[in-house]
Amino acid sequence: MLKTMRKGEWFHMVIPNEWEGKTPEEVFRQVWEAPKKLTHSFRMENTVLLDGNRINWTLPLHSGDVLQIKLFVDEPLTMIPQFHDIDVIYEDDHVMVVNKPPFMNTHPNDLSTDDTTLINALAFYLQSKGEDRNIRQIHRLDRDTSGAILFAKHALAGAILDKMLEKREIKRTYIAAVHGLVRPKKGRINKAIGRDRHHATRRRVSDTGQEAITNYQVLTEDKNKHFSIVRCWLETGRTHQIRVHLSHLGHPLLGDTLYGGEEIVNRQALHAAKLEFNHPLTQELITCHAPIPDLQNLFRSIDIYSL
Repeated sequence: MLKTMRKGEWFHMVIPNEWEGKTPEEVFRQVWEAPKKLTHSFRMENTVLLDGNRINWTLPLHSGDVLQIKLFVDEPLTMIPQFHDIDVIYEDDHVMVVNKPPFMNTHPNDLSTDDTTLINALAFYLQSKGEDRNIRQIHRLDRDTSGAILFAKHALAGAILDKMLEKREIKRTYIAAVHGLVRPKKGRINKAIGRDRHHATRRRVSDTGQEAITNYQVLTEDKNKHFSIVRCWLETGRTHQIRVHLSHLGHPLLGDTLYGGEEIVNRQALHAAKLEFNHPLTQELITCHAPIPDLQNLFRSIDIYSL
């Protein structure tokens, strides 16, 4: 874990031993893998200092130096802040993890008119604390899926987390209730997913689609009612991935009528129960568990804190 602190608008970081000899340019471009455009904006706006002085981006850093980055500034909002009840699981100056309720879109389709999404609710939440921030979504959940979803509170954290997601360094664990008794009880589904040309929103397993890998394990099963509760963890993040893969196995989610599930419950029985990642700027391991907001009878035997 790195030694860091906030002082007003500035983020202070003590250079660790492993960065000895790296230049600030290399820290931004190689360690954090920040985009060229973002790195260039920090350079042009003089918002990076070293021990309180204007930085030379090509000189090597030394262990114990203090890197200062102006990260905590208000932004003109691009979305409409709107109050909605939200469940914040984890928050610091850089990131937020929120337990998304079902029946709520993650982001607006039209920034100027849509104010009913989780992004709008988070804009209101931050504004109520005196922070005008354009919260940055790192991954998404379907409208009817509940659970843990990760956001960045500034552009640098967002860029680092985007790369971590791309490199599969953010671990997401879901629980799902599916039709049937799943056999084998543990497996890895490696089936590419593409669009269904016969349906505007549906996806399907397709040899010409994008790589998609889902791991699963049966947690419990009800032989009388003929359904199983499975834990799923993703190596990729395709649209509807778990829903498509489990339906392809012949075990669609309860309530997921788009992929063959019966309307036994009022939504697809899928919940993002656990999220694990190394903090983008402190390197601390963050583990978040999201309580299930509904469907308690269905998932009553599951302890999400043991996943």
